[in-house]
Amino acid sequence: MGKWRGVCMLALLLACATATQAMTVLHDLAYGSAPAQRLDVYRPAAAQHAPLILMVHGGAWMLGDKGSRAVVEPKASHWTDAGYVFVSVNYRLWPQASPAEQANDVADALVYVQRHAAEWGADPTRVVLMGHSAGAHLVALLSASPSLAMRRGAQRWVATVSLDSGAIDVPAVMQAPHARFYDRVFGNDPGFWRSVSPLAQLERDAPPMLLVCSSRRADSCPHNQVFAARARALGVRASVLPEPLSHEQINATLGGPGGYTGAVDAFLRSLGLP
Repeated sequence: MGKWRGVCMLALLLACATATQAMTVLHDLAYGSAPAQRLDVYRPAAAQHAPLILMVHGGAWMLGDKGSRAVVEPKASHWTDAGYVFVSVNYRLWPQASPAEQANDVADALVYVQRHAAEWGADPTRVVLMGHSAGAHLVALLSASPSLAMRRGAQRWVATVSLDSGAIDVPAVMQAPHARFYDRVFGNDPGFWRSVSPLAQLERDAPPMLLVCSSRRADSCPHNQVFAARARALGVRASVLPEPLSHEQINATLGGPGGYTGAVDAFLRSLGLP
């Protein structure tokens, strides 16, 4: 019995090593000249014409990092196992960059990813933008008005998954009771608020969007539902996925087993992705 237990343990270790080796990581690829303009690429070893997820971290527009565990895992493992290339991106943080400039950074990262996707075994025409919190605001802004990214050289992407955005309707956030850091980041100019508000910038050519929201936060789902209703009125495919999870759990649990990950996967499959 002891001999067979040892054989089984060895087989398990070899299987784990094979799974680990199946995903390779390219760290700190530069998509711009600023130190923060870097991204990491997680790819299946045998990727060929794979779809690609570009993940944008949160952190109140002032903090955060592409390598944080809650940003990367279990997302990278889940989607590389499904045949995706997974990219996690950094961007300049406030006060070095305003939210508008941060959105430009994400657009530039998208341009870089689309230009280099084939080198990683990915298909540049099958890119999904994903972001959490402040990162969700940035990908939602670019998706509401794709011309913001296309003017910087991006090609159209397939879809966007917004994970509990910190600001879908920026004027509404700023005109209601809010955390003090919003005043630092967004200032006091209503014109600027509108310029970086996904709801205010929404256009008819927006890509399909899945808007995940925490039902534990009073304003998150209502703001996302207003956005989705307006998008649908413009002919844009948009749906809201309320989850009984905290703001942090919306990020940290995605990719793990359960109905939440299954619902995001179902959205991606409905677009012809794995």
